[in-house]
Amino acid sequence: MTDSLADAPVDLSNCEKEQIQFLGHVQPYGCLIAVSRDWMVRHASANTGEMLGHEAQAMIGTSLADLFPRDVTHDLRGRLQMLGHGAGAARIYGIDLFEDGRAFDVSVHLSEPHYLFEFEPKTEGGPRDEMSLVQPLVARLRRQPDIGRMAREAARAMKALTGFDRVMIYQFQRDDSGKVIAESAAPGLTPFLGLRFPASDIPPQARALYMRNPIRLIRDVDAPPQPILSAPEAEGERIDLSHSVTRAVSPIHLEYLRNMGVAASMSVSILRDGKLWGLIACHHGTPHYLDYEKRSAVELFTQLLSYEIAALENETERAQAAKARVLHTSLLARMTDSTAIADNFKKIAEEIGEVIPFDGIAIWINDRYHAIGATPTGEEFAGLLRHLHSTHAGHVEATDRLIDRYPAAESFANRAAGILALPVSRGPRDYIVLFRREQVEEVTWAGDPAKPVSTGPNGLRLTPRKSFEAWTETVRHQSAPWTDSEIAAAETLRITLLEVVLKIADDSIAERKRAQERQELLIAELNHRVRNILNLIRSLVSQSRSGVTSVEEYSRLVDGRIDALARAHDQLTGSDWEAASLKTLIETEIDAFIAAQRDRVRITGPDVGLTPEAFSTLALVLHELVTNAAKYGALKDGHGWVEVGLSRDAQGDLRIEWRERGGATLRASKGRGFGTTVIERSIPFELGGEAELRFALTGAEARFRIPARFVATAPEAAPARDDATTDDGEAPFTLEGKALVVEDNMIIAMDASDILSELGCAAVSMANGVGEALRLIEAEHFDLALLDVNLGNETSLPVAETLRARGVPFLLATGYGATEDITAAYPDAPTLKKPYTKRSMRAGFMALLRDENG
Repeated sequence: MTDSLADAPVDLSNCEKEQIQFLGHVQPYGCLIAVSRDWMVRHASANTGEMLGHEAQAMIGTSLADLFPRDVTHDLRGRLQMLGHGAGAARIYGIDLFEDGRAFDVSVHLSEPHYLFEFEPKTEGGPRDEMSLVQPLVARLRRQPDIGRMAREAARAMKALTGFDRVMIYQFQRDDSGKVIAESAAPGLTPFLGLRFPASDIPPQARALYMRNPIRLIRDVDAPPQPILSAPEAEGERIDLSHSVTRAVSPIHLEYLRNMGVAASMSVSILRDGKLWGLIACHHGTPHYLDYEKRSAVELFTQLLSYEIAALENETERAQAAKARVLHTSLLARMTDSTAIADNFKKIAEEIGEVIPFDGIAIWINDRYHAIGATPTGEEFAGLLRHLHSTHAGHVEATDRLIDRYPAAESFANRAAGILALPVSRGPRDYIVLFRREQVEEVTWAGDPAKPVSTGPNGLRLTPRKSFEAWTETVRHQSAPWTDSEIAAAETLRITLLEVVLKIADDSIAERKRAQERQELLIAELNHRVRNILNLIRSLVSQSRSGVTSVEEYSRLVDGRIDALARAHDQLTGSDWEAASLKTLIETEIDAFIAAQRDRVRITGPDVGLTPEAFSTLALVLHELVTNAAKYGALKDGHGWVEVGLSRDAQGDLRIEWRERGGATLRASKGRGFGTTVIERSIPFELGGEAELRFALTGAEARFRIPARFVATAPEAAPARDDATTDDGEAPFTLEGKALVVEDNMIIAMDASDILSELGCAAVSMANGVGEALRLIEAEHFDLALLDVNLGNETSLPVAETLRARGVPFLLATGYGATEDITAAYPDAPTLKKPYTKRSMRAGFMALLRDENG
């Protein structure tokens, strides 16, 4: 919005005209250099002198190659080459630009006709592995059964990952407004959970930028933006900063944040099927910075969250489509003559209601009106029929506010506020119409959505609202919305009924064929969408091409091989990291694919134990074998089986023979993929054994030899135990009161917190160091505590002493067990060995509290 709008009405549409991608400034936590295709600097932000030691005006007109050492220039040119192959933005972490050792994170992207380089000084030194936090956080998401719980877990995880005061999961609604469906906030903050924000809060151009640039950090709303200076011949040349990571912020948005009491924010896009599903919105009361490497981890976490949301929603849609297919078959079987639809209307209504819930249903066929439930009268429907005739005949008509499209519907809105109309003939049109009653809803807005108009400090702009107190309005003449899956089911049903009507009318064979083709097209589209989701997931585990960004490189780790290693790790930790059962490993891997048909994998020969070194290697190899068998081989359908033979030779070496039988005939591919490489090379390379893989006509066959030094006697199978009782068979044991967890690993702390809550604690607080723990103890009372012995560069001894002085019982958690050093430093303190479980933690606290009370 500029002064050129002075004569225009001051309303919300003015905000939509602001071209926020051409602001011409950057935020001061980074600097920007724009170079031409021939490597000459044409633009530079005013803070390059302070940040890079090269004043902006002095570097403009020079070659970028003259500003940095040769090896740095070589690296930057390589990143430009990557951009030539269609990459969005290349990322470099911790590059030393100068000989004095100053390190920078760098983003490089193409903004025609320039290459844009953005530099952020590295704020944290030493080796880091931000990406390692993502997989365990995503694993916690996968355990959630619905979108609401997944969103709550995502908000909690993002708050722990980023350190922001408040993290909200913000879902866009059908009217483009947004609703806060989950929130994790620091104590004392006014909750925003459940509030609605009008569509005008995020205008269309901002939504478009969220689609192109999925993460946006605003470090300090009061930091002065740095202008981008230009060469004299480039004056007036605007730079598109859509993909910029340091792009400055619209004054209107800054005022909006200040009115909310927000000093720093970050927004991350949640996408589904190429559309903006929602945002992760992060707020902080003081300036807050996440470096580029941390933001990349945040971006990856959100991408994986998007995939998990899509998977849950697609599962619902698939179930709805399956019901629609059953309904399709049932209707086709029942309708055989011209009176079939009307005569079977009640039964049709019941079957449709099992797929698409409604309050009333009406049918108009052969100029007759039939209705069941909450519907318009025949006279009222006659007017509605004229409206329906004006709509498109080729698809269903769906609305949850009929009054907006057909104002005369106000007279029957209490009975039929929303409709889903299915045209089931060509002309004159016949219809089946589903109705939903008015659903009076109180919507709690974050401030008045009308936003009273007033000019503010930014000239002739609409000042963002000053108040974010909840403002409630009652919504009338509106029904419960029709979901996408319900509309898709209605479209399938429409085609089914259209086919019936065409058959009854004895239309030409060609016409019926076209109706069938439309039905097949819908089924193909459903299959296409399912495959798209599977391809998205598969892309996370595919071997990346050379030169991809670190986020994409890390995505290879989040796949079935990691899951296989995790399952192997669980089995090893269950045996105290000693020799673990090979048969159990095979069965565990089989259960991941065909748990209900485990008998299709036949294991013969005596079980053996494998040492931890061999166990992880075998886990990956077996994972690849089972994966290939399930995708392409004997386990692909219901006919084949796999024979696994285990034996020991005279030298004590373990021999494993894998034979697939009864499945598809396989041929070896010309190349060797990563999975084949794992099967053929892992055991020889890592264990000094032997591996052979071949593809026979009867199925894949593999033979392996594991040296005797990695093979032990099979461990005894642990007897099954009921987790509802304690280790000594007593009645269930629960905890009470408030608990404190002191742990420097965020994931472990969150897991411990969950376990303590499950064991009965009313509240659990987490601290990642001694200082924070002592502050919490000073501020509130705790009934028990779990202390990690080693907190990085310090130990929890001061916390233990403080708790003992206050009479608070505590357990120690350590990966070393009860060593002499720990016993000396913490006399009489019970020790819980990592990795702990709910069972071991309960047993530890039961023993601790028994001793305290004894």
